[in-house]
Amino acid sequence: MAELTAYLRRRWREIYHRSSIQVILSLFFTAVAVVGMVFLGLTLFLRFSASNNALLAENSQRVLSQVNLNLDARLREMMRVSDAAYYQIIKDADLAEGDISRDLELLYYTSRESLVSIAVFSDSGGLIAAAPLAALKNSVAPERESWFAAAQDRIENLHFSTPHVQNLFVDPDYRYRWVVSLSRHVELTRDGAIESGVLLADMSYSGIEQICKDVDLGAGQGGYLYLVDGAGEIIYHPRQQLIYAGLLEENNRAAAAYADGSHDEVFQGQRRQVTVKTVGYTGWKLVGVVPSENLWDNYGQLLLFFLFIVFFSVFLLVFVNLRLSAWITAPMKKLDRAVRELEAGRETVDLKVDGPYEVQHLSRSIQSMVSTMRHLMDDILQQEEQKRRSELDVLQSQINPHFLYNTLDSVIWMTENGRTEDAVVMLTSLARLFRISLSRGSNIITVAEELEHARHYLTIQKMRYKNKFSADISAADGVEELHTIKLIVQPILENAIYHGMDYADGDGKICINAFREGKDVIIEVADNGPGMPEEVVARLLDQGGAYAAAGSKGSGIGLRNVHRRIQLTFGREYGLTILSEPDDGTVVRIRLPALDEAAGRRYRKEGGQ
Repeated sequence: MAELTAYLRRRWREIYHRSSIQVILSLFFTAVAVVGMVFLGLTLFLRFSASNNALLAENSQRVLSQVNLNLDARLREMMRVSDAAYYQIIKDADLAEGDISRDLELLYYTSRESLVSIAVFSDSGGLIAAAPLAALKNSVAPERESWFAAAQDRIENLHFSTPHVQNLFVDPDYRYRWVVSLSRHVELTRDGAIESGVLLADMSYSGIEQICKDVDLGAGQGGYLYLVDGAGEIIYHPRQQLIYAGLLEENNRAAAAYADGSHDEVFQGQRRQVTVKTVGYTGWKLVGVVPSENLWDNYGQLLLFFLFIVFFSVFLLVFVNLRLSAWITAPMKKLDRAVRELEAGRETVDLKVDGPYEVQHLSRSIQSMVSTMRHLMDDILQQEEQKRRSELDVLQSQINPHFLYNTLDSVIWMTENGRTEDAVVMLTSLARLFRISLSRGSNIITVAEELEHARHYLTIQKMRYKNKFSADISAADGVEELHTIKLIVQPILENAIYHGMDYADGDGKICINAFREGKDVIIEVADNGPGMPEEVVARLLDQGGAYAAAGSKGSGIGLRNVHRRIQLTFGREYGLTILSEPDDGTVVRIRLPALDEAAGRRYRKEGGQ
């Protein structure tokens, strides 16, 4: 993901840098307008969809409420029949004195449109009275039926069963109807004693089916309604036979757990809107289902119209934005062409541009700037060249006047004391040192000459310091023929002598070693002096640090100047590196490019730059 984001940013920068202002303005205006239109359109479309879904859910709830009223009326009728049988017939009768079958028949005939049968059973399942059929089948045991057990378990409540085929009684016409049983616990009186029993009223299932099957849910959207009990068992379903045969599945058990209202669910990969309504007294639930995919089919024309409006608007906006951006950017394009001509080197360019105030002001500013630049360019180049050469000349002037004074003073002292041979040696080394320093005005010398210059300097210093230290100079094969800028080792030796050898007592040692490292030349100057703490080392090459007076002991200006000369000549990847720790000596590494004779000649011709 991070790589994709970086790639997209890189591509956007490339497009942004290569595109003109006109194209950028056109794309930006068009993108903003299109995004705004799409956002507005989608907002309206989604709002319309949400409103339509809400209306559909409200319509489903209204339809379910009406079905609930009709179903409730049918169930209340059954409950009225059950109450009449119990409170008006069973409660008023003593079974030891008379039979209640005739009263049950009269009750049956008054409610036979919705009632299939009514019967009273003893606590052990024996038939006491029934209508219209009064003979039980020999193979039937009522006490084992679920409706019988439910009535005994819930004594104070009515129990409605799921649809089933009623086959308790011997029917000469062999009719076995689908019924919903309403059973309840009753108290029977026999010889003045109270005993338990069960009252059964079978309601015709066709009445429930008739109420539910003609429901149009979803206004032609393929919706349907089904009825479940509290446990999720299906009481009615328009495709009930397919479900019982295992050819179709329904999410009835999950729907039984839904609260009343509308819900969105996904069943078998299909999104659909489910509306639930609880039927009073029974715990049954009416469930209305409308597939969401069918809802979106109605939005097809609206979506096509929306896409047409968007594409037409985009086409119109692109055309208008191109014309508008071309008119806005025309003066800037003209100014850009004029500047490009200046960059190409044309002497006379028309920079006068008409347009907005900002563009005119920019045009006048560019004209003034070009005029000033043409007058000052040559002077600036000449001054910069002179400044750079002067800076290099000053930086390479590293022979300390005190060193020359002290050397000549030592020669005078040696001569006065008859040490003429030592005086000759010192004067000879001083003469050769100055000859190499001059180098016929060239700033580029060989590594051999630079090491020779260091050797003469060490000869003079060892005589002045009465051989307090020894020195060793070595170079790897082929290094001495390479070229470098002059006077870069002597300031480092001076620093090593003043700070490392001043208090040596014959055991001081300075080693100079020149060798190749890849394409570079390394000249190392190492001493066994007292070394320096880390913070002192960090300050020595700090170009922004405060400089002590040139020639003062401990100023570090010699190291800084050598470091700066090397970087001014060869680049920032070259220069000095100082490695030092207290009581562990100091190593100064000079890194230079390996310049052969041809490169050395080229640097001499360019003035050592």
